[in-house]
Amino acid sequence: MAFADFGRPLVPISPRLRWSAGSVYLGLDIRAQSNPGAKMKAILCTRYGGPEDLELKDIPDPVAGVGEAVVAVRAAALNFFDTLIIAGKYQYKPAFPFSPAAELAGVVESIGAGVTSLAPGDRVVGNIGWGAARERVAVKADRCVKLPANLDFDRAAGLTVIYGTTLYALRHRAKLKAGETLAVLGAAGGTGLAAVELGKLMGARVIACASADDKLAFARAHGADESVNYTVQDLKEALRQLTGGRGVDVVYDPVGGPLAEAAVRAIAWEGRFLVVGFAAGEIPKLPLNLVLLRNCDVVGVFWGAWVDRNPQMHRADMADLVQWCADGKLTAHVHAVYPLERTADALREISNRKAMGKVVLRP
Repeated sequence: MAFADFGRPLVPISPRLRWSAGSVYLGLDIRAQSNPGAKMKAILCTRYGGPEDLELKDIPDPVAGVGEAVVAVRAAALNFFDTLIIAGKYQYKPAFPFSPAAELAGVVESIGAGVTSLAPGDRVVGNIGWGAARERVAVKADRCVKLPANLDFDRAAGLTVIYGTTLYALRHRAKLKAGETLAVLGAAGGTGLAAVELGKLMGARVIACASADDKLAFARAHGADESVNYTVQDLKEALRQLTGGRGVDVVYDPVGGPLAEAAVRAIAWEGRFLVVGFAAGEIPKLPLNLVLLRNCDVVGVFWGAWVDRNPQMHRADMADLVQWCADGKLTAHVHAVYPLERTADALREISNRKAMGKVVLRP
């Protein structure tokens, strides 16, 4: 191991990395350490691999830069894409070393210059793309939303990505209307559950589609009107039967694979097929004649890019989500909570498709 030397003790860094004065380590300005030697625990990905390759390390405490706040992380939520990002299979590839977990909820400890929207002691939720699997993190203040006092950190941490993505998909992309029919694939997973709950909140008739009866029972307990087990039922025929042959108005698909074409074949005239993700691991290739014959829309849902382009609309969506959850209109169900040192177990729970709802780390 080699050590960076800026006149204060620092954690060891890989000899493959080269530093110069003023380098930034995991987004932390080494020049600005207000408490030299102070350390925090963090889960680090130092090379691409599986959950077992992650490491628990001591790293320097963060310092709030201009426009930033340091947040003490009370809960960090994991998503399926965390299993991809640590394997180098995601569209974003952060520089090593980095921490997984995009979502966090916690308490503001300090603020940097120019921050007027937050103050120390504020309870907040935020999304940072990656890096929340640690005890503290420096976050851009405009990526944080304040939490009501009656909303706990565990549930709040899981709101941003799955509920934010889903509200964007249903409200802005599909323009879902009350009375329409919404089919949700992978309905018991975190994203699917968000679609079930938000679809019901928006007045839709929700058909939950999943691979096991216990998952379907879980989705029905959270508001689904009907259910389809696509391991024993033909998805297209089941959806058409449940809609009296008309087809579903909106399909929410975070799964991909062979289910996508079957769902498009069951879509109604002028229906909307939402491309949310590919948890099955296979990117489907749809026959475009189906799109023509049903006069339907295939709609991409790239929520992360939309947030960057429309931060004010995103904050308005998040304000709605936070309030709905605090009011009991959304459960933001937490499947399991793990300590930071068991991050690998938490990620395996997701990759093995055992999670129903969110998996949360509690530093």
